[in-house]
This record gives sequence, structure tokens and C-alpha cells, in this order.
Amino acid sequence: MKSHTQHVLKTSVMMMAGALLAAGLAACGGSDGDSSSSQPQQDFGYTTLSMVSQSGLQFKDMNKDGKLEPYEDWRLSADVRAHDLLGRMTLAEKAGLMMHGTAPVLNDTTGAGTGSAYDLDALKALINTQDINTFITRMGGDAQAMAEQYNKIQTLAEQSRLGIPVSISSDPRNHFQYVLGASAGGSGFSQWPETLGFAAIGDATLTRRFGDIARQEYLAVGITQALSPQADLATEPRWARINGTFGEDADLAKAQVQAYIEGFQGGSTGLTPSSVVAVVKHWAGYGASKTGFDGHNYYGRFITFPGNNFAYHLKPFEGAFAANVGSVMPTYAFPDTSVTVDGVTLEQVGAGFDKALLTDLLRGKYGFKGVILSDWGITSDCDTNCINGTPAGVAPSFIGFGTPWGMENATKLQRYVKSVTAGMDQFGGATEPEFLIQAVQQGLLTEARLDESVYRILLQKFQQGLFDHPYVDAAKAKTVVGNAQFQAEALDAQRRAMVLLQNTGNVLPLAGAGQKVWLYGVDPAVAQSYGYTVVSTPQAADVAILRVSTPYETLHPNYMFGSMQHEGSLAFVDGNKDYEAIKQAALAPKSIVSVYMDRPAILTNVQDKATAILANFGTSDVALFDVLTGKGKPQGKLPFELPSSMAEVEAQLEDVPHDTAHPLYPFGFGLSY
Repeated sequence: MKSHTQHVLKTSVMMMAGALLAAGLAACGGSDGDSSSSQPQQDFGYTTLSMVSQSGLQFKDMNKDGKLEPYEDWRLSADVRAHDLLGRMTLAEKAGLMMHGTAPVLNDTTGAGTGSAYDLDALKALINTQDINTFITRMGGDAQAMAEQYNKIQTLAEQSRLGIPVSISSDPRNHFQYVLGASAGGSGFSQWPETLGFAAIGDATLTRRFGDIARQEYLAVGITQALSPQADLATEPRWARINGTFGEDADLAKAQVQAYIEGFQGGSTGLTPSSVVAVVKHWAGYGASKTGFDGHNYYGRFITFPGNNFAYHLKPFEGAFAANVGSVMPTYAFPDTSVTVDGVTLEQVGAGFDKALLTDLLRGKYGFKGVILSDWGITSDCDTNCINGTPAGVAPSFIGFGTPWGMENATKLQRYVKSVTAGMDQFGGATEPEFLIQAVQQGLLTEARLDESVYRILLQKFQQGLFDHPYVDAAKAKTVVGNAQFQAEALDAQRRAMVLLQNTGNVLPLAGAGQKVWLYGVDPAVAQSYGYTVVSTPQAADVAILRVSTPYETLHPNYMFGSMQHEGSLAFVDGNKDYEAIKQAALAPKSIVSVYMDRPAILTNVQDKATAILANFGTSDVALFDVLTGKGKPQGKLPFELPSSMAEVEAQLEDVPHDTAHPLYPFGFGLSY
């Protein structure tokens, strides 16, 4: 398929005298029955489909029958169109719609969909044979190339029997840390602090603006679903996924979650053609991970509530519901003991299988009407290596990996049935519609139950305008993604998010240029561009400047995610490379330590070795030097407390915030200058 910008719509609509091509009607708006020619013509952009004419207007012939069906009529409401299309679908098409696969790429060596070009043959089979039309993308590349690749997928979708467009989702792309399964490579997207940084700034208006910018960048390349934000609370300091949260305070997180979603979805009144669907996660209590071990792993499948504080972990989701969030993703993990909230007792299975959590609490108490999307792999088998770890000398892999916690001994069919019965609408990482087909054919699920989920999924596609305008302008994408204005705003957020923890003798901001600096973890070219002379030893410097990270351990190297995640101790110890550099830097007259905090670092034995300490949550060297030199000022306040020792971390309760006995720095701490 040629680039979208090289085509015009080659139909009679382009020749129709007096046709109005500018505004059109949104998929979720318009009259439900008015066929008057006074209606402005919908602008479809590029399409491979033929047209059907009625009352002087043009409509896509999505099912290729030469007639205008209600679901093809852009004048009708999204609700009417979704119901009509639902009635035309086969059982196989409905089952396919409930899959949310991984978009296959060429020459994929990871099995996770990373690469720079889609495998279109594989996608054609998934879309046109298995009827799957929602995929996560982990593809990288420049913005124009991503957009062109996306357009090729939509051409395949137009070839399907009913012409249902494809929805593309993504993990976060606008931050600094890339961890497979939690975030995606940036591909030139504007680079902002992690969500912890937004919590540190505490400005909901800024967070909403970030969401708006990320929304524009996503849509430019064809990404229409954001697998974010995390509404999980970082009440367990050792947990590996704190960096994607808004910290440990429920009130702060609630406000930030709401603002984030309003930015991505374009407001709080529901989805429109300019919305990216936000998928808030992970419902619920994920942050209370037992001993800090993460639910991606068999050994980390438990959450725990020794403080009886489960209800506190629901509060940030209230911000999501206030923003009319489009989708909710349940957590992998499940409570290690019985938990009852608002009279609802949770089952001790993964949240994706728990009817009390999904139907009684989420849909019942909170009235959620959107799409419930499972986290990845909950119906997959977890083999011996997945459960016990690979043998010594054998690298872990995604082969045999699954997350069916609480249902490990069930069959795949049983997992699908239990999850759909619990309230699940769509299955992340799955391309197995045959199991849902079997479930209906065997009387384990009714087709009417599948219809409920299919309607919700279709409704969102119509509300987003995908049926009428699925293609993007590939040439324009490169002027949107990571443009200078967006990058400037992102850089300012990086500066503002830094938290000044220590500033002995008011060493910051630094005196003027010309000083000698010893650097660790910093690009010398950046320091030189600010007028500093880089020297080779701390003793020869006027000031040492270091960038270090929160310490961690790799306690489970034989598990796929355990091998990648940061677990265990938060303390700087002898032998730790960063700590050795901190001790070396103490030989300089002054030393400034900037600590990247994906988890709350213990700085007890760093305070006496540094003149100044700055916490950051994802920052460039340029933003750091702007703050060091006073061009920008650190405005952040800690979104979690910093413990004074690992003994106090081990004594605190996983589900309770702000509860180490003697924190070195309390929640909300931050100096200024």
C-alpha cells in the first residue's frame, strides 16, 4: 500500500457537486435516522473499500454487499451501529474480537513482537482467518515508518468479511525506563519523567497536558489504546514496578490518575474520534505485593494485606472512574489470605478469574461499563521452568511462560470459561479464539454472554471513529511525534520533578562556569557545553557530579521476569558500583549525587558522603545541568518516603503507606532554592 499522503479517495464522493467534506459527523454522534442530503458528508480519507450511495451521500461498503447496512451508516450513533454489527457476526468473529494479540514483526528473536516492520503475512492470517483485530505493538522505528506500517494493517482489515478496523495498543513510550512487558521503546516520542515524577510535581494540570501530548503522538502513528496508567499504590518499597505508579499516597494517586486519563481520552465525558482509550491497571491491590516480589512471576503471585488495607488500594481507581476511563486491566496476583471489602469476599485466584472482583465490585459497586482487558498470558500454561525456574546454566525464556495464577492446574478451556464468567471481555496476549468457540459449542458459555463483551469492544471502535477514518497521515506523523514544542515541555517537567533532598552549605545552584568537574554516569559533552572543565580524578575537581540508581538485587535470575526486575535490598553497600563511585567522589571538595529512584532508595550512608543529593524519576543530562546551574529549579516532593534501613523496610506492612518506623526522608519532603 502506498503512503496515505499519496492517495486521494477515488470514488464519486470526490466528484459529487456541493459535497461537504470538511467536518463530517463523529461515529458516536449524528442523527439515528435522518438521511437528508443536508447532512455533511463524512470525510473518510483514504480507503480501499467501494462506496454505497444513498440520498446523495457516500458510505463505505464494509461488508462488500453493495447495500447500506446500519453499521456502515456514519449518521447513526455508535450504539446503534455496534448493535447492528454484533447481529451480523458469526460466533468465530465474536471470539476473535475478544482476543488482544501481539502484533508479529519480521525477524523477531524475542517472541515478544520487538522489531521495525510487521510480519504482514502473519497479520493477514490473524485478521482474516482468526478474526482478531486488536493487537499490542512493541515495534520501534521512526514515526513515519511506524505510521506507514500501521496503515498496511488497516488495509488488511478492510479485506476482512465485515471490514472491522484494527485497534493498536502500546505500553508507555514517553518515559526513560524500558522494561519488556511494562513499557515500550521510545521511537522518538517526547521524553518525560516516569509517572513518579508527575506525582512528585503534584500538578494535575501538567499531568493532563502530558496525557494530551502523548495522545497526539500515539494517534499520529496509529496507536489508539494506551496500556496505562498504573493506579497501583507503592506501599511496598521493595516492589519491582513502583516506577510506573504515582507513589504510595492514595489521594495523590487518585488526582494524578484522573488527570492522566483525561489527557489521553480528551476529557472526562467519554470516548471520541480524538481519544486514545486509557487502560487503567491493575485492578486491584497489586502494589501490596508480598515481600515486594512481582506478580509476573510464580513466586510473586501473592498480594498481602496484613494491615487490612485493601480498600485504600481501590481509591486511586476512583479517579479513573471519574474520568470515564475506557478500560480496566485486572492484576495477575491474588490475596494470600481471605479478603472482604464492602461485603464482597474475593476468591483466591488471579484477579482475571475473580467474579467477586470484576462483576460484583468493579461493575456492581463502581458501575464500570467499559472493557475489561486481561493482563498478558493469564490463560497460558506455566510449565515446570515457569514455576520452578530454569536449571542452572539455562537462560529463562518466554517459552512455556504463563500467568494463570490460582488456575495453574486447570485446562486452557477452563481458564477461558472461568475468566469470561468472572466478567472478562478481552484477553491480552492471546490469539486463541477456538477456546471460546468450544466453550459455547459445549454449553460452558452462552453466545449471549460473548455478545456482551463484543458489544463493549465494538462500541469503543465506533466511538473512536475507526470505522470511518482508520488510516493516519504518515508524513504528518514525523512532525507530531517528539516535535520541538513537545520536547521542550517534557524537558521542563524533567527539571521540575527533581527532589532536592540535601543541599549542605547551599552548594546548589552551582557557581558560574569555569569550574573543574569529575563526572560519573554523566556525558562529558553536556558538562562542557555548560562551561565546565572535565577532569579525570575527584581530587583534581572543584566538584564531583554523579548519576546513580537505586540499588537492587537479582534474586531470581532463573525466572523470565525475575531476571529483568529490580528486587530485594534498597541499600547502598560496599561493592556496589555506584556506591564505590559515591565514596570516590567524596574525595572532591564538593560532591553532588543524583539518584534515579525507580524504588525508594536508602540513603543513610550516602548523606555523609555527598554535599548535595537530588532524587530524579527519569531525567536527561541537560535537565540535570539546568537544575544544577539554576536555569531550572527542583520543585518535586517525594511521592514515597525514603526508609532509613532495610530492617525497617522488612518490618513495615506491604499494604500500608508511610509506615516505616523512622524514615530518613518522609513522604512529601523536598527542599528548594
